[in-house]
Amino acid sequence: MAPNPFLTMESNMLTINNLSKTYSNGVKALNQVTLSLSNGMFGLLGPNGAGKSTLMRTLATLQQPDSGSIQFNDIDLLAAPQNIRPLLGYLPQEFGVYPNVSAQDLLTHFALLSGLSDSSQRRRQIETLLAITNLTQHRKKAVSTFSGGMKQRFGIALALLGNPKLLIVDEPTAGLDPEERNRFHNLLRDVSEETVVILSTHIVEDVSNLCTNMAILNQGTIVNQGSPIELIQQVKGRLWKRTVDKHEVEAIEKTFDIISHRHVYGRSELHILADVSPGEGFAAIDGDLEDVYFANLKYPDITSSKSKAAA
Repeated sequence: MAPNPFLTMESNMLTINNLSKTYSNGVKALNQVTLSLSNGMFGLLGPNGAGKSTLMRTLATLQQPDSGSIQFNDIDLLAAPQNIRPLLGYLPQEFGVYPNVSAQDLLTHFALLSGLSDSSQRRRQIETLLAITNLTQHRKKAVSTFSGGMKQRFGIALALLGNPKLLIVDEPTAGLDPEERNRFHNLLRDVSEETVVILSTHIVEDVSNLCTNMAILNQGTIVNQGSPIELIQQVKGRLWKRTVDKHEVEAIEKTFDIISHRHVYGRSELHILADVSPGEGFAAIDGDLEDVYFANLKYPDITSSKSKAAA
């Protein structure tokens, strides 16, 4: 992959403090969200409807919260959104493109809109973006004809126009095949070395593979945050599994609080969070980030003594 020469080594800091948002229908999308992020990849993990897209749109200055503050370096995002927009790259979950317009022409159009008036500088940056997104050979093709993975890579190229210091990507790998997903991961990892990158997703593996820090958002509230390794440590020695026939699951659910239920070779593998063994038939397991994720969705505080299966 070609290097990204227009990014410069500098430290950046995003501080989100007590951010709240309630929609007119009464849905509380964000509830006192507080986070601090620096250069690198930050994973925001949560189920559909958790408030992730609301937070992403707010950070992208597309909507205002009801209360709270957002500071990026010395810029107050809510008081002066026009000051952050030249430094901001945003890849929403879905984006439209003009029909019959090539990737190169569309990048040129948006580069002009973003203020890149110097033609030689603009051309060099577009060439670089096409190279790092592996689209150089497709630059003359209409973006509307691209595959899903190619469109996502083009979306990253758009988001990187103007050398952003803050990059926001919302559910970027949904629907991608494994090869496209791997390519997308590599691109984000390279960019994150010198940029604050926020990866919003419900795919646990994306966060596990890419992010050095993360938070779990559920029903508008940050229920846990830290590095993936730190969060996995919170459930160490407290995870148990039992594999049963499918017809046994309903009876076991009446006795134990199951955090996850997986199908393995035609049987059901049940995972339970408990401080002591739930009983006969259960085996201790190390657990992974997926177990942490499901445990946090079920329990408000998995470090609490209340986070036990009912034996």
